[in-house]
Amino acid sequence: MTPTSEYGRLLRLDRPVVTTGEAAAVWGTSVRTAGRRLQAMGGGGLVLSLRRGLWALDPEVAPFAVAPFLTAPFPAYVSFWSALYEHGMIEQIPRRISVASLDRARLIETAVGAYGIHHIAPGLFGGHEGSQASGYLASPEKALFDAVYVRAASGSRAFFPELSLPGDLKHRELRRWTKRIESPRLRTLVSRRLGEVVGGAI
Repeated sequence: MTPTSEYGRLLRLDRPVVTTGEAAAVWGTSVRTAGRRLQAMGGGGLVLSLRRGLWALDPEVAPFAVAPFLTAPFPAYVSFWSALYEHGMIEQIPRRISVASLDRARLIETAVGAYGIHHIAPGLFGGHEGSQASGYLASPEKALFDAVYVRAASGSRAFFPELSLPGDLKHRELRRWTKRIESPRLRTLVSRRLGEVVGGAI
């Protein structure tokens, strides 16, 4: 079987990223053999090694699309300052891609950038849209809520020195997410801080 045909079989998985183990299952080989084949494909420019055991089937993979594969089997979406920048709400380019997930918090380095994983409680997970190919991005409201929430939960404050709010910002969405916070104290802190940030009661 040629590298091109082997690559074609991976493409039929219809996903932007695969693990070495998944490639081994598709090809019916050992993980070690699959790893060598993927390395050869990487040398030929067919795939990109994101980190140990994780491969992008397109070397020009959208960085946001990588996020859910870093936290699998836990879901994830891009949020916080990365999403605020993507929505044109802040001007400073974030140094890392900030990700909301049900997975534990940690920093993950990859070939396409660093990802800061932030744990979000199951009841607060959501408020995003997108696709597997492009990645999942929080709405402007959810990105703002997530940033305030995670900082408040850690005992600090989120600062937005150059925040530009969209004219159609949905205050109702901010209230809806705030009401989902289980802790009364934390709910009050987040509500107060969001009110300060958007210039009105939440």
